[in-house]
Amino acid sequence: MSFVEIYVRDSLPVWEDCLNSPFLRRLEQGTLDEACFMGYIVDDSLYLREYAKVFAWGMTKAERMEDIRACYSLLAFVNEGEDATRLAYLRRYGLRDEAVQGLPQRPENRAYTDCMIEAARDGEGIAECMMACLPCMISYGWIFQKLLARTPSVRNTVYWPLVRDYAGPSYEAACRQWAAYTDRVCADLPLARQARCLEIFRACSVHELHFWQMSEQPRQDLSLQMP
Repeated sequence: MSFVEIYVRDSLPVWEDCLNSPFLRRLEQGTLDEACFMGYIVDDSLYLREYAKVFAWGMTKAERMEDIRACYSLLAFVNEGEDATRLAYLRRYGLRDEAVQGLPQRPENRAYTDCMIEAARDGEGIAECMMACLPCMISYGWIFQKLLARTPSVRNTVYWPLVRDYAGPSYEAACRQWAAYTDRVCADLPLARQARCLEIFRACSVHELHFWQMSEQPRQDLSLQMP
């Protein structure tokens, strides 16, 4: 079993809780209040801004050009892979990304991004940066593949573009690529550092659950503006 597989297996019970959260249950049935989904999209926009900073810290910690290129490629993947659908939903709700960026993160969101950035900033190198960013990336693929298999009719909901992005083969291939890279980075880590990496991965998985739970309630600083 690979390094990443061991850590994923450790966090699977938390990911199961994410999959079965009321937010995702309602999303897959098409019964989720769009005000809640709008809040999720706004918080996701704010999250991704901070998520990008993890890769910036990765570049500063990198000792090889391969690692710098990896961080740059991951940043490009996040921006290019997630922006189109996110921006389309913002337009649906009459919101502009520039305006959204001026809004505050909700406490659960802030706690999550603070945890990631602290792990990347204070860690010994690129391994800690990957542990901070992978739970989000890999859990989304796992969750939305399971969700689609469980409820294929999600294709007929307004939330299908989001599900499609993360449940498709191209996203799965990207997750496999970055997991394989992380396995190479983490090969032969001292036991103490392995334990710290597990702590980071587990903590960020728990923050993922808190993010989904947060999203069950709409933001109070937005008004739903349907086209």
